[in-house]
Amino acid sequence: MDQPAVPLEITATEAHALAQAQPNQVLIIDVREPDELAICHVEGAQPIPMRQISGRLHELPRNRQLLIICHHGQRSRAVTQYLRSHGFPAVTNIAGGIAAWAEEVDSTLAQY
Repeated sequence: MDQPAVPLEITATEAHALAQAQPNQVLIIDVREPDELAICHVEGAQPIPMRQISGRLHELPRNRQLLIICHHGQRSRAVTQYLRSHGFPAVTNIAGGIAAWAEEVDSTLAQY
């Protein structure tokens, strides 16, 4: 792969900038549950609850950087490490999750 080392974790601000700058090379995966997604979500993020990740690996592109988000960053960190251990080279956790996204990127998002 021709890309430089992919960081294990980035801020919500960095994730937003990356997704805006390279929309065809970056995919945000939201691993929260449907009831959480009903409260708020990042526009354009693909929802896959954490418990479904292992059964849906075939749906995830290996040729894009995957940015993983949850509520505060713990579930997404675990999913990031899981995906990296299963052959996905470009996976990054969004530190602080949707809570940080609401604070740093989009203050209109409902917080819970």
